[in-house]
Amino acid sequence: MLNYIWAFLLLTGMCAAALLGNVSGDGGIVASILSKSKAAVMDIALPLAGLMIFWLGVMRVMEKAGLLELAARALSPIMRRLFPDVPRDHPAMSAMIMNLAANMLGLGNSATPLGLKAMTHLQELNPYKHTASNAMVTFLAMNTAAFTLVPMTAINYLNAAGVKGAHQIIVPTILATACTVVTAVVTAKLYGKLPMFAIQPDDSVESTAAADQTAPVSEKITPKRRFWLIALFVIFGACAVLEFMPATARESVLHATGLSQVVEKAKQKAAPAAKATPNSAAAEAPQIEPAWKRFMNGGSGLAIPIVLVITLGVGMAKGVKVYEEFVEGAKEGFAVATRIMPFLVAMLAALAVFNSSGMLLLLEYMLRPVLGFIGFPVELLPMALMRPLTGSGSLGVLNDILLRPESSDLLKYTAAIMYGSTETTFYVLAVYFGSVGIRRIRHALAAGLTADVVGMGMAVIIGRMLFS
Repeated sequence: MLNYIWAFLLLTGMCAAALLGNVSGDGGIVASILSKSKAAVMDIALPLAGLMIFWLGVMRVMEKAGLLELAARALSPIMRRLFPDVPRDHPAMSAMIMNLAANMLGLGNSATPLGLKAMTHLQELNPYKHTASNAMVTFLAMNTAAFTLVPMTAINYLNAAGVKGAHQIIVPTILATACTVVTAVVTAKLYGKLPMFAIQPDDSVESTAAADQTAPVSEKITPKRRFWLIALFVIFGACAVLEFMPATARESVLHATGLSQVVEKAKQKAAPAAKATPNSAAAEAPQIEPAWKRFMNGGSGLAIPIVLVITLGVGMAKGVKVYEEFVEGAKEGFAVATRIMPFLVAMLAALAVFNSSGMLLLLEYMLRPVLGFIGFPVELLPMALMRPLTGSGSLGVLNDILLRPESSDLLKYTAAIMYGSTETTFYVLAVYFGSVGIRRIRHALAAGLTADVVGMGMAVIIGRMLFS
C-alpha cells in the first residue's frame, strides 16, 4: 500500500509542478525535496534519537522497579478487551499504556519513543513480520485518533492570535477525540473481518521469501508492468515539455483549463494573512495568565518530573541500580532512531513534492463542490487535507486561518478543535511501522483515515453547536 501512496504523491506532484511552473526555483519541488530530506534527519530523527535514548532508559528503570507491571495490571481489564491477542503480562501492554497516557497528557514528541517501544514488543508477537497484526492496527488507530485532555498547542496559537476564550476548545476537543478513539477501535476491529484487510495464509510464505535476500526477483515485463512503464514515460515527457515551454504558453494552458483562476484566488487568500502577521506582535505582549491556564501549564510541566521522581524513588527503594539500568535501556534508542531515518526521508520528500507542487491546491479546487454540498466549511479544506499529511504544514494552515481578518470566531474555534482532534496519520504510520519493518499497512491506513474523517466531522459539528 505504501508503494502506491508514495508513487502517487510523487507522480501527481511532479505533474502539477510542471503545469504550474513549480519544478525549479526557491519554492519548487527540487528545493523542497532537498530541504525536507535534510530536515527529516537533522530536525526530526536526531532530536527524536535524544528522546528515544532518554525515555527508553526511563522505561528500563520503570520495568525493573515493577511500575510498568503495576500500570498494566491496573488497566488490564480494558486493555485485554482491546488487545485480546497480547498476553496480559507481556511488556507490550505496559508500553502501550505509557504511550497512550503520554498522548492524553499532551506530551507531544515524548510519546513517540514509548510508541516505538510498544511497536517493537508487538512485532515480537506478530507471526507475519511484514504484515501488521490486528493488535498493531488497533494500537496505531488509537494513536492516530489522538485522544487529548488538554490541546495546549491549539490553545497557545489561539491566544497568540488574540482570540478570546481559547480555553473553550478544551471540552469540545475531548468530546471530538473521544468519538474519534471509539471510531478508531471499532473500525480497526470491523475492517479486520473484511476479506480485503484480513491476513491471508500466504502472508507467511511471502514473509519468508522477503527475508531471504537471495530470492530471485522476476524480471519479466508483464502487461500490467508495461502499462505503468509507458504511463511513467508519458508523465515524464509531459512534465519535460511543460517545463521547457515559455511562460506565456504555460499561462495559456492554465487559462484554458481554468487553473489560473484557482492560483489567483490562492494568492489573494494568502495576502490578508501576510498583512495580518505584523499585527500579531500585539498578541505577544506580556499578559497576566488566567488561573486555568497556569494550572494546565503547570500540570503539563510537572508531568515528566513526577514520572521521574516516582520512578527513581520506587527503583531505589527496591534496590534497583537506576543509573546502570537507565544506560542499559538507553542503548537501543539511537539504533531505533537510525532505523526510521530512511522511512522519514522517503515520506517527507514525497509530501514536500505534493505540497510545494500545487497539487494540494488543485485537490482543494476539485473537492470544493462536494464539501459545499455536505455543509463542510470550504475554508477548512486546507486543514482537512494537510492534517493527515504533516504536522508543521497543518500548524501553518491553522495559523493562517487564525490571523486572517475575515475569519469568523466560529471558523477559528473549529480549526483549532480540528487540529487538536486529529493526527498526522501518514507520518505516524511511516515512523511506527517503519521502525519494525512492516510493509503491508492498508488495514491500519483505512482505520486511521476513518478516524481522521470522523474527528474532522465532529470538530465541525461541535464547533457549530457551541460557537455559532
